[in-house]
Amino acid sequence: MYTLPNKLKIFAIIFMVVGAIGMISGFLSAPKTTAEVEAMMASHHGEGHGNSAMDEMEDHGEGHGDVKTEEHADHEAHLTHVLHQLQNRPWSALYIASFFFFMISLGVLAFYAIQYAAQAGWSPVLFRVMEGITAYLPVASVIILLLLVLSATGVNHIFHWMDADLVNPESEHYDEIIAGKSSYLNVPFFLARAVVYLLGWNLYRYFSRKNSVADDTAENHAYFKKNFKLSAIFLVFFIVTESMMSWDWLMSFDPHWFSTLYGWYVFAGMMVSAITVIAMVTIFLKAQGYLEFVNDSHIHDLAKFMFGFSIFWTYLWFSQFMLIWYANIPEEVTYFVTRIEDYNLPFFAMLVMNFVFPVLLLMNSDYKRVNWFVIMTGIVILAGHYVDVFNMVMPATVGTSWFIGLPEIGSLFFFFGLFVLVVFTALAKKPLLAKHNPFIKESKHFHY
Repeated sequence: MYTLPNKLKIFAIIFMVVGAIGMISGFLSAPKTTAEVEAMMASHHGEGHGNSAMDEMEDHGEGHGDVKTEEHADHEAHLTHVLHQLQNRPWSALYIASFFFFMISLGVLAFYAIQYAAQAGWSPVLFRVMEGITAYLPVASVIILLLLVLSATGVNHIFHWMDADLVNPESEHYDEIIAGKSSYLNVPFFLARAVVYLLGWNLYRYFSRKNSVADDTAENHAYFKKNFKLSAIFLVFFIVTESMMSWDWLMSFDPHWFSTLYGWYVFAGMMVSAITVIAMVTIFLKAQGYLEFVNDSHIHDLAKFMFGFSIFWTYLWFSQFMLIWYANIPEEVTYFVTRIEDYNLPFFAMLVMNFVFPVLLLMNSDYKRVNWFVIMTGIVILAGHYVDVFNMVMPATVGTSWFIGLPEIGSLFFFFGLFVLVVFTALAKKPLLAKHNPFIKESKHFHY
């Protein structure tokens, strides 16, 4: 039976406290007025540069009153635009970090269901690790739903399409494209879909966990059979709702753009991140003297999945990028042009971390059995997929006003601490071995 060490608990709480301070600082330091934005721009570009537009207007003299008025209006519009971007930044950082850890727990749940539906013989010794990680899903679901509701009620403006003026034909901000999608992209339907997704995923998590624990003391395999059927049904539900979720919660940040590969692309990133965390938690517990039946072959298989899904993610990324680049249709290429021009470093760094690094380190079969090697690779993979989510969200919500600072690091620290606390607390509640699973003997003696 696993016991949560006090040191680990304190470690997680420290991360949460430091992260909360960073997040609060990010919200407090966000500008409230265009005057604050102008002052920030002036200090950033040097004395005099921030007011260059105003200086030019004064140079025109009284004879150019119309020009002065027009330039002043443009300048104010620009400042307002930057103000909205900077106000979105702490919200975007919060959303990215919360979604990143949410997708890890959801990905683990899907991987767990796949093991049950496939009746896999190698993985049952890892089931309680997976169940522990999915314990974060209910917590993450509440946070995600709260953030979506705050967006829908106008507390923040990270979802641009939620602005009612965009679908009002009488408004000067009317957007024909967004109005054309309003039958799907509207707030009531958006929130209703979110509730359906979250309810379905959490119900499966609740009943599968309940059946798994009950199976430990069962005299037959009735609970295992229930989970087998439940997992098969869930996977059908999951593959549909995961794609729709990716459209709603990520792709709709760029409402003028769409990709038919997007759901699969998000799924690949979700799965590689989830399997990486399973491997890292397993190695950590084994180093603490637990999971005595987990051997190098189990770690090797998890590392194989890390390698395989990294390749799958890269295949989908390249397929999406290559087809859009080759077709060169303006409304499609704008998605990548924005990211390459304004997010050059995180865009290409993500490719190195998510493809080049895993290929070089996990290609060799022997390296997949070396625990510290898997941990090191896993840290890079997780960092790479955090940057991937960052690249999905920030260009549409923050534009060129992005920066990795207190809001981003604070949000990441807070949710990392919360994730560790919830997961390891859940692991301490039940024995770490699903002892009555019909494939447990095969799993204990698994060798590759």
